[in-house]
Amino acid sequence: MLDWTDRYYRYFARTLSQHAWLYTEMVNTGAIIHGDKMRHLRFDDIENPLALQLGGSEPADLARCARIAEDWGYDEVNLNVGCPSERVQSGSFGACLMAEPTLVSDGVKAMRDAVRNIDVTVKHRIGIDQVEEYSYVRDFVGQVAEAGCQTFIVHARNAILKGLSPKENREVPPLKYDFVYQLKHDFPHLEIIINGGITSHEAGLAHLQHVDGVMIGREAYHNPFSLAQVDELYYGAAPSAITRDQAMLAMRPFIEAELKAGTPLRFITRHVLGLYQGVYGARNWRRMLSDAKLLKNADWRLIEQAMREVAPREPQPAEAIAHAATAPLAE
Repeated sequence: MLDWTDRYYRYFARTLSQHAWLYTEMVNTGAIIHGDKMRHLRFDDIENPLALQLGGSEPADLARCARIAEDWGYDEVNLNVGCPSERVQSGSFGACLMAEPTLVSDGVKAMRDAVRNIDVTVKHRIGIDQVEEYSYVRDFVGQVAEAGCQTFIVHARNAILKGLSPKENREVPPLKYDFVYQLKHDFPHLEIIINGGITSHEAGLAHLQHVDGVMIGREAYHNPFSLAQVDELYYGAAPSAITRDQAMLAMRPFIEAELKAGTPLRFITRHVLGLYQGVYGARNWRRMLSDAKLLKNADWRLIEQAMREVAPREPQPAEAIAHAATAPLAE
C-alpha cells in the first residue's frame, strides 16, 4: 500500500472504525535509520492501534527500527515479506525473502529481542514464482515461527518476481485460500490472518470460519465507508450510526490544522474520493476534490461545496452535525 496508507488516510479511516488495526505504508529500514524520521514515522494518537510495516533484510537494522517503532508508540512492527515489486527486490527485501527463511527468522528474532511490549509479525505470500506446493509456505511459516513470530498475515497468492507488475501480482496469480486455511489447521497455536482479493464483509466473515483474522486493503481504500461496519461485524461493538457526512465533518479540525501547518488540501482529499461510492452525485464529489485547479490554495470550503453536490442529502439534524464536528474520536 505504498503511497496509500499514509497518515492522512489512516486518520480518515479511524473516523469510521475505532477498532480496526491499521498499517502504515511499507517503510524501508534505511529510510528510518538515515532519513527523516518525522516524515516516515509521524502519526496521530487517534490512529492507534497501529502497526509500522517495515521493509528490510539486515537483522541489526530491523532490530534498530523495531526499537524505534516501540519508542514512537506503535503497537506492532510488521516485516513485509510479500511485496513483489522489482524496486523492492533490488533492496533485497519484500517477497524475494521467502526464498531465505533463515534470514527472515534471524530478522524476526532480532526484532523480538529488541522490543519489550509490542508484537512482531510477518506478512508474506504463499509462494514465489512457479512454486506451487503447499509445503513451501508451510515450511516457511514453521521456521519463522520457531524464531518467535506468532502472527502471520498471508496473502493467498504467489508472488511472481519477474515479468509481472505489482498490480498484476495482485490479480494474475490464482488465489489459494485453502492454503491459508491449512496453515491454521497445521499451526493452531499461531494467529493466521488472511489477505488477498477480499472485497466484502460477507467474504471476510466466511473466512473467519477458518482463520483468526482478515486483512482488507484496496477495498477499504476505494470504498472507505465499508469501514463503518467493521466494529460491529468483527469486534462485537454496537452498530455505528455515523453517516458519510458526519465522517467528513469529523475530519474538519484535523484538515484545518493541517492546512494551517502548510499541508496542501490535495494530500488529504485524494484519500476520501471513494467516500460516497454508490450515492447519487458521487461523481461530482470525486471531480471537485481531484481537480488541480480547484484544489490550488483551497481550504475547507471546497469540501463543503463538494458535499452539497452529493444528493440525495443524508438527514443531518443540526445537533448531530455539531456533535460530529467536535466529538472526540477515541477514548
